[in-house]
Amino acid sequence: MSLSWLLETDSKSLRSMNGSRRNSGSSLVSSSSASSNLSHLEEDTWIMWGRIVNEWEEMRKKKEKMLKDLVRKGIPHHFRAIVWQLLCTAQNMPIKDQYSELLKMTSPCEKLIRRDIARTYPEHDFFKEKDCSGQEVLFNVMKAYSLVDREVGYCQGSAFIVGLLLMQMPEEEAFCVFVKLMQDYRLRELFKPSMAELGLCMYQFESMIQEQLPELHIHFQAQSFHTSMYASSWFLTIFLTSFPLPVATRIFDIFMCEGLEIVFRVGLAILQMNQTELIQLDMEGMLQHFQRVIPHQLDSGPDKVITAAYQVKYNAKKMKKLEKEYTTIKTKEMEEQVEIKRLRTENRLLKQRIDTLEKESASLADRLIQGQVTRAQEAEENYLVKRELATVKQQSEEALAQLEQAKATIAHPRQQQQPQAKRAPRYCEESVLQLERELVQARLKEAESQCALMEMQDKILEVEKRNSSLPDDTNVARLQEELIGVKLREAEAVTGLKQLRQQVRDLEEHWQRHLARTRMLELETQNQIHSNHLRRAEQESRCLQECVQTLTGQNKDLHVQLQEIKRRQAEIECKSKEEVMAVRLREADNIAAMAELQQHISELEIQKEEGKVQGQLNHTDSSQYIHDLKDQISELKDEVRCLKGPRGLANQTNFDGIHIVNHYVGDNGSYQSSDEDAGKGPGLPGAQQRSGGRIRLRPNIPDTDSEEEEEEEDEEEEDEDSLRLSVPQSHKSTTV
Repeated sequence: MSLSWLLETDSKSLRSMNGSRRNSGSSLVSSSSASSNLSHLEEDTWIMWGRIVNEWEEMRKKKEKMLKDLVRKGIPHHFRAIVWQLLCTAQNMPIKDQYSELLKMTSPCEKLIRRDIARTYPEHDFFKEKDCSGQEVLFNVMKAYSLVDREVGYCQGSAFIVGLLLMQMPEEEAFCVFVKLMQDYRLRELFKPSMAELGLCMYQFESMIQEQLPELHIHFQAQSFHTSMYASSWFLTIFLTSFPLPVATRIFDIFMCEGLEIVFRVGLAILQMNQTELIQLDMEGMLQHFQRVIPHQLDSGPDKVITAAYQVKYNAKKMKKLEKEYTTIKTKEMEEQVEIKRLRTENRLLKQRIDTLEKESASLADRLIQGQVTRAQEAEENYLVKRELATVKQQSEEALAQLEQAKATIAHPRQQQQPQAKRAPRYCEESVLQLERELVQARLKEAESQCALMEMQDKILEVEKRNSSLPDDTNVARLQEELIGVKLREAEAVTGLKQLRQQVRDLEEHWQRHLARTRMLELETQNQIHSNHLRRAEQESRCLQECVQTLTGQNKDLHVQLQEIKRRQAEIECKSKEEVMAVRLREADNIAAMAELQQHISELEIQKEEGKVQGQLNHTDSSQYIHDLKDQISELKDEVRCLKGPRGLANQTNFDGIHIVNHYVGDNGSYQSSDEDAGKGPGLPGAQQRSGGRIRLRPNIPDTDSEEEEEEEDEEEEDEDSLRLSVPQSHKSTTV
């Protein structure tokens, strides 16, 4: 990416910030400020970063160490947006096309986002005014992410990271970079509602303090100054709320390249730089020191703290081990919580059972008391009835006595009535009347007493019935036994409650001992496992070394064999090439020889014709000449047979130890080698095609001398039994 392109990008970002609400956060620097900043930057730095951006993939793969060193020294402001996108691979994300659609939707976190917008960078010009463009684009990005990741939704600390991104790039690109940070840089686990990853970071950071700053760790423990009280914001906002913005931006450059490792390093470097002051302070003083003193220490620049950070010992394997330990501890805590819940549930059930038994005991006691009261009341009523019955009986007896007395009184006047009847009749009549009145009254009293007696008898019956319904002594004894049983059960329940409480205490003590013993066993088991792993690793290492040595020896042997095979193959190839060349040369020589023979034959024929025409051949000379011709023809025939080879074979002949295939085509008379025939078959290079040449050998040539007449007879049979030689140059034929 060239320098002019970067300046053009910054100017476009500025125009989009002034002209559009969505692109208002694209750049905070105008084109004029870009030019002024350019004048202050070294030209070689610009050229270097421009080359890095243009050749990013190659630089990332081949020169990663150099790239890390450059990022640690700081990314130039105008390159920061594109380099951040390249570092997290967020330049071409498909979710960027969904951003405008997400803004049209409604998020359940909008009220929370609106409430916290004003708290994000309240002193920065881009965000400090209410409902300004900076707050608007920040709201858009946070709302869009809350719709993409509904499990995380919105967390206040994430707004500071989004705000820093909006200071460097447009909101769509900031949204893509923030999504990448949440997915690939462990920020999503930090911002989940459970914040389990934050607890892990606190545990790892505290372990680093305990290992590298033991005195400060002891002081923190003595003051109950937990790590989360000062370090949680470091991890949630990458120091954006704790350090000045230029320092935090430099640290964020390294975070984009190396991840959360820089947070551990910088945090421990800050503690090392302030260890002497922190040890002398209490909890409140340490909080004030972290909030007010430490930020002003970094006003001079980030170089000092970054240099100190990379002097801190950071072991990635140790961090993995601490992560496993933290996971194990959390698992055990969950198991302990489950066991405690189970014991609490059992205790609650036992209490409910005790309450039920107490209620049953109280109910039985109430029933017993009520039965005793009822029995006392019935006994009192029985006593009153008996008294009334006695009174009624006495009254009845008195009435009977009065009745007897009245009867006696009536009988006595009757006895005295007869002697006095004569003397005083009037007096008798009066006495009789008086006695009758008394008798009526006595009978009335007797009837009343009878009625009272009947009433008393009815009451006695009722009392007897009621007495029969009242509990007798056996019922009372049974109730007393029930009461005693209830009291015994109550005592047993109380005893059981005490026993259960004692069991709960014993279980808790046993559980604590079990936990201690389990931890000891786990430590011993882990130690044993680790020793076994080490022993196995040593054995495997020795075996692997032996295997490596064996394989190295075998590899050397195979390499030697391979070299030997290659050498032999090269020799064979050279020999084969040489043989092929020799064969082709021989074929060319043979073809040339055949051409010369054909030329020679043609010359002989010409000579014969010339001799025949001139008549210079006499009988003796012709016989001698014929013999010479026969000898030459036989020699030529042998040479042709050697060159041509038998056509009955499968087109192969063994020529000087090498297989050569010669094809004789009847029409054009051309000869082809086996190599050429396997391919196109046009004939050897350098060989001339010959057409019209045909050799026909006569099988029966006379062996005796003949005269000129015989030669003439032989000339007449030239079409069938003679050797016909066709010469390509003159196209003439000669019959022998």
